[in-house]
Amino acid sequence: MKIESVTASIHEFPIHVPLIDKPISTRKVVFCKVAADNGAEGWGITGSFLVPAIVTALETDLRDTVIGMDPRDTEAIHHRVWKKLNGRAFTGVISNALSAFDIACWDIAGKTSGQSIAQMMGGFRDHAPTYVTFGNLHYDRDQLVECASLFARQGAPRLKMEAACSGGWQEDVRRIRAVRDAIGDDVELMIDANYKLTGMEARYLGRAVADCNLSWFEEPVLQNDARALADLRHHIDIPLAAGQMEGSRWRFREFMEHQSLDIVQPNVIYCGGFTEARKVGHMAQAHNLPIANGAGWPTLNVHLMAGLMNGTYVELHLGTTYMESIAFVGAPEPEDNRMPVPDKPGIGFEPNWDALKDTKVSK
Repeated sequence: MKIESVTASIHEFPIHVPLIDKPISTRKVVFCKVAADNGAEGWGITGSFLVPAIVTALETDLRDTVIGMDPRDTEAIHHRVWKKLNGRAFTGVISNALSAFDIACWDIAGKTSGQSIAQMMGGFRDHAPTYVTFGNLHYDRDQLVECASLFARQGAPRLKMEAACSGGWQEDVRRIRAVRDAIGDDVELMIDANYKLTGMEARYLGRAVADCNLSWFEEPVLQNDARALADLRHHIDIPLAAGQMEGSRWRFREFMEHQSLDIVQPNVIYCGGFTEARKVGHMAQAHNLPIANGAGWPTLNVHLMAGLMNGTYVELHLGTTYMESIAFVGAPEPEDNRMPVPDKPGIGFEPNWDALKDTKVSK
């Protein structure tokens, strides 16, 4: 079996959240399709930055590098791509393009072998527990509390809210306390600053909410600075998580060498696909660290979280789960706060190519 073609397209989706009638934004992602000479096909996805460049990379340099290779030989593919296109271990466009392509290759391999990707990852279990990211910065404090209460009443055991609001870390403190008071002590609560705080701001915030029993503080500091994360980790008691859009195992190694994190967050649609994510997961195992899904797309990341023994949660991010409801056919849905691994081989479901015609945009 040999790779015969690699194609890609850009799709734009409105982002809807509860309590707000209009879309709060739009988001572009890239779909990639890989076809082999025996008729086998697989697909992958990535995004969300510089998407025209990602499509160009997929349909030119990356395609020319892998044409004629066996899509199941993912180690050989990664070796060739890294050597020819990314010898200096850049992240961003090239790692995103490789992510979408690699996911498609694993899809082909799973369909060919009759196994789910979770089984090929290691088959630790047939599901992953979920958490809900509800706390968008578009909400004022009252809306935030209302939305948190809604999900708590529905039985969600784990909730995550964004921090680094326009009111500064002091307003973040007020928002976090309001949510904790609303949902009670039995619901886990995480916060995510999306790498927007300085080290001092993150320290002030972490100390001010030390009594709120937060399960983790995600990507608190600018640039995901491994040194600054390690320093913060020694000054506050909240577990730190990061890595959702990092693009190589070497960035994750830096986190681990600096002892920057308590939870490692590779996302298969950004970090180099399942091939690179598995390496990160195994490296985390060697450091006795769990991995968790950040940046959404739980229906794909469930394969990683269920496949590896140190896999934990997938993220039901309101933005990406809305996109998934439009873009996919037959994707798994959470049941009893768990995301099941699809019972079909490969990824286990397909893009809704008919619906995607309406979301397609030009470069």
